[in-house]
Amino acid sequence: MELAPGVLVRHVDAGPYEGLAKEDLAAHLCTFTHGVTRAWAGHYDLVHSHYWLSGHVGRLTAQRWGVPLVHTMHTMAKVKNASLAEGDTPESAARVLGETQVVRAADRLIANTEKEAGELLRHYDADTARVAVVHPGVNLERFRTDVLGVEAGRAAARSRLGLPQDALIPLFVGRIQPLKAPDVLLRAVARLLAERPWLRERIVVPVVGGPSGSGLARPGGLQKLAAFLGISEVVLFQPPVSQYRLADWYRAASVLVMPSYSESFGLVAVEAQACGTPVIAAEVGGLPVAVRDGLSGALVPGHDPVDYAAALSGFADDPARSTRMGEAAARHARSFGWDTAAATTADEYAAVLHERRLHHVS
Repeated sequence: MELAPGVLVRHVDAGPYEGLAKEDLAAHLCTFTHGVTRAWAGHYDLVHSHYWLSGHVGRLTAQRWGVPLVHTMHTMAKVKNASLAEGDTPESAARVLGETQVVRAADRLIANTEKEAGELLRHYDADTARVAVVHPGVNLERFRTDVLGVEAGRAAARSRLGLPQDALIPLFVGRIQPLKAPDVLLRAVARLLAERPWLRERIVVPVVGGPSGSGLARPGGLQKLAAFLGISEVVLFQPPVSQYRLADWYRAASVLVMPSYSESFGLVAVEAQACGTPVIAAEVGGLPVAVRDGLSGALVPGHDPVDYAAALSGFADDPARSTRMGEAAARHARSFGWDTAAATTADEYAAVLHERRLHHVS
């Protein structure tokens, strides 16, 4: 099917049609690789794979077609394993090996940030000459402030979502799993309410997302934690929503909270800022690039709920802060559009193809 002019989506049958756990996907890569190489050989000048599973397919496909391979890691097993949340499950040795093979085979590795580029060199012994940095982009037409401005947009979004206009709304968006640390937000809210009991009547804590990965082991764990902390009545659990609806959740929030243990970049932070919402985020991975500390949000070293409660208190004590920082956040997010990311990536494609031609000539 044609998704957009010049963008053709093809479907490959591989494995069973019912859902599979992430750990079971690797068993079907040979079938998937066979389907790709058999169907479209000779039609493409370059392969760009994303994540290590697709990287495995891309490595074999590019080799068979005799074309360059460009790969984007998105996340790396060695990096995730170095910063696991308590009780989380490490990534497998098979994934580490698969990533190592992809790194060695790729003609170009696209890193989200300079820090990620350094991690490729340090953890996977990548070739410096083959690593390029391209910040990911978001859809700035979908994720944007209201035409009437940040404050008016927040009021309109809260009305559409049925949220109180005068509430402090710290929002969590993402997969419900230890890596993303939604529990840190709940513990921070519990501490904030212990320090400011009057706030209990005017706080709503939406958690938008569903259990994923290691979070599937205890799908109801976060609800139980909210009950244990005595804050169930202020936490609003919402299943995953469409991007159009998600933009409204961003606009409605006072602040987005991302206490993640690892983030290769943090597109959720950019989406929220593009909608005019500041971000409180862990100072990990690419989040110091996605969030401008003190301007579009706040970066928190570590994952102590006390520190997140302190960051939230600034928004509780000064409600206008959400609007002030939200306006700065929207300006900051404009540099992370799809067009910019696509143009920079296209430059890397051209460079890789030029290098391949020079290699063949020599």
